[in-house]
Amino acid sequence: MTAILSAEWLRLRTTRSAWLLLLAAQAIIVIGVSGLMLRGDDLSDPVMQQRAVSHLGLVSLFTLVLGITAVAGEHRHRTISDTYLAVPRRARVVLAKLIVYTAAGLGFGVCAAVSALGSTAAGLALRGETAHFDSADLWRTVAGGIGWNAVFAALGVGVGALITNQIGAIAAALAWLALIEGLVGQLIGDAQKWLPFALGSALDLLPTASDGPSQWVAAAALAGYAAAFTIAAVLTTTRRDVT
Repeated sequence: MTAILSAEWLRLRTTRSAWLLLLAAQAIIVIGVSGLMLRGDDLSDPVMQQRAVSHLGLVSLFTLVLGITAVAGEHRHRTISDTYLAVPRRARVVLAKLIVYTAAGLGFGVCAAVSALGSTAAGLALRGETAHFDSADLWRTVAGGIGWNAVFAALGVGVGALITNQIGAIAAALAWLALIEGLVGQLIGDAQKWLPFALGSALDLLPTASDGPSQWVAAAALAGYAAAFTIAAVLTTTRRDVT
């Protein structure tokens, strides 16, 4: 298993798209925080500062895409056959990708937290305001946002293993989060808070998730989604013809 993990880690850190996603995520955070700093009226309010930092969770969409490319990307570039020939036990391949890309998602989250905190501090300084980084809620948002990035990376691995067409998998995942989840939410009412993006919002303590589950419950529910997709991915992968 160690050799598989090493190979996956090497593949990840030598893939240009992973670094581009990381840089794009930081740019989105800086833009989002800057916009809030420019429009905000009461930037001295700790809640407003927490809201600025919460942008780090929203870029979990990038780790979701990263996770999808872990498996679907190999199908796209036709390297998956070689991978399975080297490691005939396909479940191990999926689990190795899950471990490596979840760790990568965690790393993305940490980088996003640094960008969000740095951008917020810089914006407050330019506006002549004091940063209230001693707020417990703010650090809960930081921890939740990092976790959201990690869990969505794991979820992406499962999605990519189930939908092996990379473009189709990314399009389906983003369409669900941007459009379908909202439509489904209108049909199921209060149960909407248990859908993936709503759970991520609760984990990140976004204002839009004020009626959602607690942070710990949201984390457990999101982990459950990731586990369910992983189990389905393993069962499907072991039976699928990849030739």
